[in-house]
Amino acid sequence: MIVLKNLSLRRGAKVLLDDASVSINPGEKVGLVGRNGAGKSSLFALLNGGLHEDRGDFSMPSQWRMAQVAQDMPETSESATDFVIAGDTALAAAQAEVAAAEAGGDGERMAHAYMALHDAGAHDAQSRAQALILGLGFQVRELERPVNSFSGGWRMRLQLARALMCPSDLLLLDEPTNHLDLDALVWLEAWLKKYPGTLLVISHDREFLDAVTNVTLHIENGKLTRYGGNYSTFEDMRAEQLALQQAAFARQQDKIAHLQAFINRFKAKASKARQAQSRVKALDRMERLAPMLASADFTFEFKEPLSLPNPMLTIDDASFGYSPPADAPEGTPPTVIVQHVSKSVFAGQRIGILGANGQGKSTLVKTVARTLPVVAGAVTEGKGLNIGYFAQQELDVLRPLDTPLEHMIRLARDTIANGGAGQFSSREQDLRNFLGTFNFSGDMVKQAVGTMSGGEKARLVLCMIVWQRPNLLLLDEPTNHLDLATREALAMALNEFEGTVMLVSHDRALLRAVCDEFWLVSRGGVEPFDGDLDDYQRYLLDEGKRLRESLKEAGKAAEPARPAPAAAVAKRRAPNGKLKPLRQSLEKVDKSLAALHAEKAALEAKLSGTLSVDEIAETGRQLQQVDEALAREEEAWLELSGQIEALEAADA
Repeated sequence: MIVLKNLSLRRGAKVLLDDASVSINPGEKVGLVGRNGAGKSSLFALLNGGLHEDRGDFSMPSQWRMAQVAQDMPETSESATDFVIAGDTALAAAQAEVAAAEAGGDGERMAHAYMALHDAGAHDAQSRAQALILGLGFQVRELERPVNSFSGGWRMRLQLARALMCPSDLLLLDEPTNHLDLDALVWLEAWLKKYPGTLLVISHDREFLDAVTNVTLHIENGKLTRYGGNYSTFEDMRAEQLALQQAAFARQQDKIAHLQAFINRFKAKASKARQAQSRVKALDRMERLAPMLASADFTFEFKEPLSLPNPMLTIDDASFGYSPPADAPEGTPPTVIVQHVSKSVFAGQRIGILGANGQGKSTLVKTVARTLPVVAGAVTEGKGLNIGYFAQQELDVLRPLDTPLEHMIRLARDTIANGGAGQFSSREQDLRNFLGTFNFSGDMVKQAVGTMSGGEKARLVLCMIVWQRPNLLLLDEPTNHLDLATREALAMALNEFEGTVMLVSHDRALLRAVCDEFWLVSRGGVEPFDGDLDDYQRYLLDEGKRLRESLKEAGKAAEPARPAPAAAVAKRRAPNGKLKPLRQSLEKVDKSLAALHAEKAALEAKLSGTLSVDEIAETGRQLQQVDEALAREEEAWLELSGQIEALEAADA
């Protein structure tokens, strides 16, 4: 059990927790909520030893193993699979003990070390790691890619997989959904529901919290309040509590006013002086209730578009993808992700764009936003189309040294230079006032953007989009850095927006609130999705199950980096003279792999039985030799397969 009793916690001069008490029981799934800056991450720092209490008591079981997502960006050339496997600290310790035992030549120590290695799950570590990686949205072909070849968001997914790989009794997750698509989010929810330990999670995704938590801890004004239930239950209970306390406050104010009126009326009268004095003492003794007024919620609105072309745009047999890089050989064809799309987008539509990771959702949106050219076909825009585009990487293109005011001044200048309608004044004071409607007031308008939080940067991007008065909004994961209050404000503003919305998001609450139809980007095409988000979640889980089963059937659960079984290679086109010996070699490697896997299974079965100390040590050594042989044969398999594919491509 985790226990905080009368605990105070500071970070610098700021008091984050003041005389706070709470208990968390083993196995509970706890959502930690509160406004930004309330102390959620600092409470995590207390739990992981990064901070220590200033006063009061804090305790948790000393034997508990803790796992959390490292926040640093990994820079390593090791493969994604190896990087995630290294997150299994128990396995790493067992491997180190085996090495030490072998170096010392101690037979009994080796026996115990090999048993510990088996208990740590060495036999299925690779398949466990790769199941996590695939579940978080990676492709099979990426399992052996170097970690530093991935973008920042994908590296953070690997950090999450590494934390999930680590055996733990307490798992701390701070905004784990920020870098995930909806398909990875659905998978993560299913994984966390099965997690047997104690979970503490910070998230601004209400549906995620509802799905995985059964206790909610609310931090406010330095206090911790525990609510039994998920986030929606907390909201209901909190609203009722606010109403009751506000009513109690109103009653107390009436009583105070009554006492004060008596004191004011009779304090100068000798005959009433004693009674007046007793009222003064009663007033002094009264414990004042604070008004439970919720903090002012952030709200904004999209101005009425100047025009509403209908249709907004028409897509005619279009293909979307990427042009070849500048250094590619002449004649290199573009990479096509989605093709043969014919659709129209009309005024007032609310379209949610769904699709598993890598299917082309962002590619479609980027092309409509004019960031990417159309590979084939045409996208025809309606007259007067004015696009407001929120890109996933939008926060990265803000100028970190510039202030919000400088961003707005430059936007106004560029809009006017490009023949913009000047729908808003470009006067500095008017731009200041407009920034104020997005909670950028006072000195904040002159604060360097690079020093701001992700949420503040996202609000600035929204502010700049609203100022442009668009009639078509293209939003690609707009909520990644927004807190719950701002997400709700965005949903309300989008519902009142008179133009058209095309939305990619893993925030199901936003999708449910805003969208009334869905497009599914899948298998190279775009089709209407006939169903709601619950149907789509079932579709994603079924697709994930189908992928895992197909991998298992193909013998890839243990070696998912292999691009295709030898039988599939043999069915390809007739070989040229160089292909035949390569295929013969590949068949030999295939047979060797099958024999080694059988030998490994037999040794593992033997090791789990009753053996003497010497037999355990000898079996462990044999198992290690088999693993090394498997690694060599798998490397040879990949090399031969690559050579065959290269020859076939050249011969195509």
